[in-house]
Amino acid sequence: MLAIISDIHANFSALTAIMNDITRRNIPNIICLGDIAGYHSDINECCDLLRERGIYSLLGNHDWYLVSGIRSEHSRSANRCIDFQKSIVSVKNFESLKSLEPQGQYKSLQAVHGGWNDPINEYLHPSKEYFSKLPGKLFVSGHTHVPMTFTYKDKKYCNPGSVGQPRDGDPRASYAIYDGKVFNVHRVPYEISKTQDRMKAVGFEPYFYENLSLGARIGGKIDSLVKDIHLES
Repeated sequence: MLAIISDIHANFSALTAIMNDITRRNIPNIICLGDIAGYHSDINECCDLLRERGIYSLLGNHDWYLVSGIRSEHSRSANRCIDFQKSIVSVKNFESLKSLEPQGQYKSLQAVHGGWNDPINEYLHPSKEYFSKLPGKLFVSGHTHVPMTFTYKDKKYCNPGSVGQPRDGDPRASYAIYDGKVFNVHRVPYEISKTQDRMKAVGFEPYFYENLSLGARIGGKIDSLVKDIHLES
């Protein structure tokens, strides 16, 4: 049994709920597909918990913004959140994030934050053409914040969705479980108000966190959801 989490985005309330659910299910192995940083206020708490649990983690684009000094070309909101996190992140957590890679292999899984064409920034749209070119049978990626599974012959793919900022219209935290045969996405309710209160307390306006109650992007956009695709030929 393996739990796959991604796109935590410094949302400690959501991460805690997910980890409690994983513990309740007695799942021994966990992989994080990146974006521990970004969007919310609890960067140190999230990094500390992942390190304490010894969770294998990848580098996401927001983690890269934090450690590299490169700014997002697409979102001023993301940059403001990263600027805040830079001002509070501990040296230990900064160095921990800096040590991560955006792509790797965990047990039998080929894992990446974005996609295999661009490990950090690709928004992967699965197809038989895409996966027929890749060696291996089991694939996982994050970045889109929209959970889904995809099957093509003997190849299986899963995006577990986002722990900390779901964008599919369901505000519950999202993660996936691989049981050795299939991927299944699970949703877990968490205390959204705790994250919102923490954001307010450190000076962010409602625009930056009211979307959590909707399961949407900052600004309120809900992304389209394609849950499961199975192709036999």
